[in-house]
Amino acid sequence: MHILENIWGVGTSLNSIQMGVRGITVFLSALILIRISGRRSFGIGSPSDNIIVILLGAVLSRAVVGASPFIPVLSTCLIIVLLHRIISWLKSKHKSFNQIVDGKKILVFKEGKFLQPNMDKALICKEDVLQGIRKSALTDDLNIIKYVYIEYTGEITVVKNNDIP
Repeated sequence: MHILENIWGVGTSLNSIQMGVRGITVFLSALILIRISGRRSFGIGSPSDNIIVILLGAVLSRAVVGASPFIPVLSTCLIIVLLHRIISWLKSKHKSFNQIVDGKKILVFKEGKFLQPNMDKALICKEDVLQGIRKSALTDDLNIIKYVYIEYTGEITVVKNNDIP
């Protein structure tokens, strides 16, 4: 037991080797937790996906520095990951639940006109929309743009007008 305490450390007064051992253990544990959580945790970037990333980082860091006992930290992270998985499953099965948790897209430009009330609702300005058009559609020509949305992830997406070659 004394050897384990020397390697692992006790409390918050840890040396570099002890924090390194904890860091390796947390890294491997985090890989397992993310595999349990699913790919969407880092792929889609919805509000609920971002929450899990922030929470896991915050809670797991406590285990590395010895601020909280290791096993309770891991069990808390497992609960967070399982909750995320359940919420993601519910979002995939029920559109209304998805809209409650993450919101829905907002139309901010339609057939040549900026929709200022919707832009205000999305907390974006005209330049944000223009930047999104340049980035997504690779153009400055608003005549070839039919719709611009701000997605629930915050990303700006563009639908081009099919009538223009």
